Amino acid sequence: MTAPRLLPKGRLDDLLRLLVADGFEVVGPRVEQDAITYGPIGSAAGLPVGWTDRQGPGTYRLERRGDDAYFGYAVGPHSWKKYLFPPRLTLWQARRTADGFAVQADVAPPPRRAFLGVRACELHAIAVQDRVFLDRAGRFTDPHYAAARSRLFLIGVECEHPADTCFCASMGTGPGIDPGRLPPPAEQPAETPCNRVPLPMAADAPPARPACDLVLTELDDAFVVRATSPAGQDVLDRLDLSPAGEDRQADARRRVDAAAARMAHGRHVETAGIRDLLHANQDHPRWDDVARRCLACTNCTLVCPTCFCSAVEDTADVALETAARTRRWDSCFTPDFGRVHGGNFRASVRGRYRQWLTHKFASWLDQFSTSGCVGCGRCIAWCPVGIDVTEELAAIRGGGEDNP
Repeated sequence: MTAPRLLPKGRLDDLLRLLVADGFEVVGPRVEQDAITYGPIGSAAGLPVGWTDRQGPGTYRLERRGDDAYFGYAVGPHSWKKYLFPPRLTLWQARRTADGFAVQADVAPPPRRAFLGVRACELHAIAVQDRVFLDRAGRFTDPHYAAARSRLFLIGVECEHPADTCFCASMGTGPGIDPGRLPPPAEQPAETPCNRVPLPMAADAPPARPACDLVLTELDDAFVVRATSPAGQDVLDRLDLSPAGEDRQADARRRVDAAAARMAHGRHVETAGIRDLLHANQDHPRWDDVARRCLACTNCTLVCPTCFCSAVEDTADVALETAARTRRWDSCFTPDFGRVHGGNFRASVRGRYRQWLTHKFASWLDQFSTSGCVGCGRCIAWCPVGIDVTEELAAIRGGGEDNP
């Protein structure tokens, strides 16, 4: 990779036009319904220029900044997973024929997308979901996720304005972007009959793309741009930018370091020994305390960039001419999630919250060799009653049976 380059803010549209010419749909942050959301953008003018967010437990508000920063905010209710792991996805359709039913195996490939403005914690979240959906446990790959992921171009933006709910610094996932610290993809196993999910596209699902392609750090009048993949280097070369001088690079580092310093005095999670701590405290009284406050509304799992619980539904029309199988997002907080023949193995809110938090911070490590939390703080801001996972974990550590 070449040395960092300097992209004047007035030329950000040049980058977007180049990506569109390469066949990408550019998706980025924008202001919608009084929040920062993700959706298609046609130009840099569509970005939340001059906006910031104020977040706290159960609180989210947009406010005007005193400058024209393009990325002067943290994260909103949306995560990028809705494009890789859609909230609702048709797995197959069937139509009645004279001889029975014909299954439609033709699944249109997902569009090529360029994500603009992906924060460090969100890059980690995508890398975590890569471990979940690509060669899970060394045996299975989700072909729909693999196809969408392989057609992705990622443009990260280093975070300079963390919210009060952010704790990525303590999770080792931000605010700066270091591709070398992202969880590596699971190893590709030798081909065996059980390695493929029998769904359309499974036989030739392409490999995943790099964890990141370009990294931007915002200055007052420009961006310091780093290429972190061959594809990113190709785009950077075609932009024909001037090198970023040492003073500009130092300014970029200072801004990110300042963001990390602010988080050091805010929320954090002590990760040392957390797996054993949670497994050893399944009967901690804190679970009863949080259950009295938790509404089991599923907000935390919906906004979480790594949660992946889903349900599969089979439907047919009234005339029984067509049928479809659909996958949709689900949550371990719903009352029916643990319902099986003979009863519900997780009927209480206490059991469901304990399962969610323990899985996220402990058993996820057993399954995927990485934490399920990236410290984005969304679950804190979007919890209607303001439950703070950092407080819950600290309470268990403070009075737990195993307190390393």
